[in-house]
Amino acid sequence: MDGKPLLIDANLLAEAAAAAAKSPRRRKNLNFHTREHEGANRLLNAVEPGSYVQPHRHLDADKDETLVVVRGSFGLVFFDEAGNVTQTAIAKATGDVVGVNIPHGTYHSLIAMEPGSVFFEAKAGPYVPITDAERAPWAPREGEPQAPAYLRKLEALFV
Repeated sequence: MDGKPLLIDANLLAEAAAAAAKSPRRRKNLNFHTREHEGANRLLNAVEPGSYVQPHRHLDADKDETLVVVRGSFGLVFFDEAGNVTQTAIAKATGDVVGVNIPHGTYHSLIAMEPGSVFFEAKAGPYVPITDAERAPWAPREGEPQAPAYLRKLEALFV
């Protein structure tokens, strides 16, 4: 950022969504924090249908995660330690549920329910990549041959 206020408007959301649509992973972050080691990570996360977010958790007690949908909708999925679905919800920018606060240690994933979906995310910094201990051992990793079938299973929770 260049020190000027950045308005989060329809144009910025459309730019984030367009970048996600062009990305091989079908998602794209737009960070508001300028350095990964900052004390707070704040970003827009644009996710397109077909993007697989491997179920994961954040083990650090300071890494509760808050998501607020600002455009489109997402299916939220929460799991127990064995991979059983414990809760689902649809969070929609114009719905009754617009977001979620996810406590650290909670396995979770999400799916984009419609093109152009974007959420605002906030959690404590510094940014640390997800470790193997935080990845759900019962779910395929992104890019593995089983990932598309697992994604379809998650999508079916919302049909």
